[in-house]
Amino acid sequence: MSIFILASASPRRTELLGQAGIKHIVIPSQCPEHTEQSAPAGVVEDLSRQKAGDVSSRYREEHPDADFIVLGSDTVVACDGNILGKPRDENNAGQMLTRLQGRTHQVYTGVTCIKYKNGMRQIITFHECSDVSVYPMTGDEIAAYIRTGEPMDKAGGYGIQGCFARYIKGIRGDYSNIVGLPIGRLYQELKQLNKEG
Repeated sequence: MSIFILASASPRRTELLGQAGIKHIVIPSQCPEHTEQSAPAGVVEDLSRQKAGDVSSRYREEHPDADFIVLGSDTVVACDGNILGKPRDENNAGQMLTRLQGRTHQVYTGVTCIKYKNGMRQIITFHECSDVSVYPMTGDEIAAYIRTGEPMDKAGGYGIQGCFARYIKGIRGDYSNIVGLPIGRLYQELKQLNKEG
């Protein structure tokens, strides 16, 4: 039985893997995040590869004969094709939320799985994109949401699983992708990976 490693300290990704019944250990990536890509899909795929590569290299050094799978993942929020990172401060959070309110934007998650079995390495990388439509928000509603503190560590300045849910008009695509990991697609890709190796 291969050890399954999540290369992320994200409690949301751990929770999603747990919900899907995927037992895993957590070893966060330590590599600096940098990419030459500019399109959201390219960015998340590239960063997921870097994270999975960092952890798989370190784990293999310590456990050269082990069979294991490392999962690296990265999620971004994009509006009009431009990536919105985590807010620098409350003012920046307000700018992001003002831009997102009353419109539809995209959430991209890139996933890389690196599998070692009997010394052989296999890699798969993919991304999922979900559309998120937000109801119009007043300035007071945006200010009140910022005061909850929820936006400050979230890409795009919001967390769909928190109190921002009251402003979600609808989604098209995988909800778990928006939370941080497209669990259905991941499960299908892992089935194929295990079939091949």
